[in-house]
Amino acid sequence: MTAKKYIELEQTYGAHNYHPLPVVISKAKGVWVWDVDGKKYMDMLSSYSAINQGHLHPRIVKAAKEQMERVSLTSRAFSNDRMGPFLKKLCEISGMEMALPMNTGAEAVETAIKLARRWGHQNKGIPENEGEIVVCENNFHGRTTTIISFSSDQDSKKGFGPFTPGFITIPYNNVAAFEKAITPNTIGILVEPIQGEAGINVPSPGYLKELRRICTEKGVLLILDEIQTGFARTGKMFAFEHEGIKPDVLCVGKALGGGLYPVSAALSSREHFSVFTPGSHGSTFGGNPLACAIADAALDVLIDENIAERSATMGAYFVKKLRAMNCSEIKEIRFKGLLIGVEFKLGPGETVRPICQKLMESGVLAKDTHEKTIRFAPPLTITEEEADWALERIRKVFEGLGKRIPSPPAAAQCTCPCQAMR
Repeated sequence: MTAKKYIELEQTYGAHNYHPLPVVISKAKGVWVWDVDGKKYMDMLSSYSAINQGHLHPRIVKAAKEQMERVSLTSRAFSNDRMGPFLKKLCEISGMEMALPMNTGAEAVETAIKLARRWGHQNKGIPENEGEIVVCENNFHGRTTTIISFSSDQDSKKGFGPFTPGFITIPYNNVAAFEKAITPNTIGILVEPIQGEAGINVPSPGYLKELRRICTEKGVLLILDEIQTGFARTGKMFAFEHEGIKPDVLCVGKALGGGLYPVSAALSSREHFSVFTPGSHGSTFGGNPLACAIADAALDVLIDENIAERSATMGAYFVKKLRAMNCSEIKEIRFKGLLIGVEFKLGPGETVRPICQKLMESGVLAKDTHEKTIRFAPPLTITEEEADWALERIRKVFEGLGKRIPSPPAAAQCTCPCQAMR
């Protein structure tokens, strides 16, 4: 079938809750994807950081195949031989004591919210139904009814009420606002170390450290959502490591599944997890043997291949090249590791989607976020040669926006190993 026909089928039989770029992907390997017509693109989104290890990493695929020949699902009615070793590794890597495995990032956040609320009622003496969790403006933590209740994105809320109470919203990157918001009923603060969906908003140095200090002094929980920033995306295994702190509760997901399978978890201390008892929370698929085998291999790849160090090095390289481009329409470049946001100067009602379309036509798949920012977040396995391939095409698009200079000559034919996938 043609790409047009695939898109028509999707639009006819699928709910219109996304507005994807008009490309139909049928094959992938490493940092590369191919559409149904055989055209090659570089993936600069990584499924919102779910593919940090690259598409179809052979070690992760091997682990999945081997496990699928043994047992894939047992439910939590029984124990399996993969969950314990996986959780031990995850806790050791994160520095946390215990983990509760789930499937999606939103489930990990919901788990953290439930843990925090019950802990607040049982351990802080906050009356039931009166506990408050502080959140930040422009947050993105998922799409469940509870989570959108504290979103400031009206598109994700309109028509979905009534909303869940118990959340206080403050400006992001504002320590004074957090201190002011704390009351006797405050349970904790739920925050992203970097706001990804809001446009790659990187807070001021010391922001997380100050939140940690205040939470410790006031006896409230620091809950970090590292679903997008975790697992080497920012140049450290976790973004909180940049400031030498540790959260009370940690939410992880996306890259934990190695791009093969949805795997998430909420992590915390043994004390905090003591509020959960059999029957109080659970998931049929959470911690299933296939998920654990895949996630175990995904963690090994991150460690054995020094992916965090590569992310830091290649992020700095990528941004240096972006800043050297002759494009006056760029307002600001924000980044940490290979989580990069390029914000443009746009007029009222304008978005960067047309720029993303031009990038797609040139072979680079990137996506707009918060209307005025393009996110560049390739798989962390990207090489300098592969980055140059993409950067030359990005430069041509960016520098052509104002039509101030002649278009550069077409880039030379790629000679990287991806040719074997043609």
